[in-house]
Amino acid sequence: MPKIEYPNYELIEVEVDADTHVGQLTMNVPKKLNALGVPILHEMVDGVNRLNADRNVRVAILTGAGRAFCAGADLTDSTATTGLNEHLQQDHRPILDAIGKAPKPWISAVKGVCAGIGSAYAMNCDLTVMSEDAYIYQAFAGIGLVPDGGATWLLANALGRKRAYEIIATGEKVSAQKCLEWGLCNRVVPTDALHKETRAWAEELAQRAPLSLRHAKDAMRTATASDYGTTFDREVELQKICSASEDSQEAIKAFREKRTPTFNGR
Repeated sequence: MPKIEYPNYELIEVEVDADTHVGQLTMNVPKKLNALGVPILHEMVDGVNRLNADRNVRVAILTGAGRAFCAGADLTDSTATTGLNEHLQQDHRPILDAIGKAPKPWISAVKGVCAGIGSAYAMNCDLTVMSEDAYIYQAFAGIGLVPDGGATWLLANALGRKRAYEIIATGEKVSAQKCLEWGLCNRVVPTDALHKETRAWAEELAQRAPLSLRHAKDAMRTATASDYGTTFDREVELQKICSASEDSQEAIKAFREKRTPTFNGR
């Protein structure tokens, strides 16, 4: 398969382990708690798209360097604050769409503060691991704004309208443990074990059939936006694709031979 080249980024780091099929994008502006301004977003959209296109990567991780996942928007970036509507559509949406519609699962590894539009990036990933010191924070009501990056949709779908609105209106810092109880994350781990535990989970998932992971993600997106009948029909379409795949045939053969299947994503 063709090798995807990654440039030398200044504000993010991208790592790919071809042996485990895990890739990772790290927001790397720890002095700003990985706040998101236009320069880092330009690098992120490139990095996310390259990871999505890289067939050596079956599972991708999104995380932040230092003591925080992301403090939200970079309020020192005048481009991001003066043309907010255009900024959200042109700079944030392509990244969030690329993660949400990616042909592979993304896992957010969240440490410390996960605030503002940064929380949308964490919640938009398919799975989330939070460290014990992490929290999700919707600070918008305190500064006269509303949540963005699709955060209202993500919160409402996870929590229901009333609880989602409560978090937004009160500006509560929702602890990792409460996020786990409420379904905003999948796992909570010791802070110093966050990256190790997330990596191990990603490597475990990367051993699953890539087509199954891809199309199950597709079905889940349909399910959160459609009725039962539409979702049922979409599952039928996707099951037809998966059942005819080389991976499905390999899984059946491996079951008969009492061995672990070797998947190739086709």
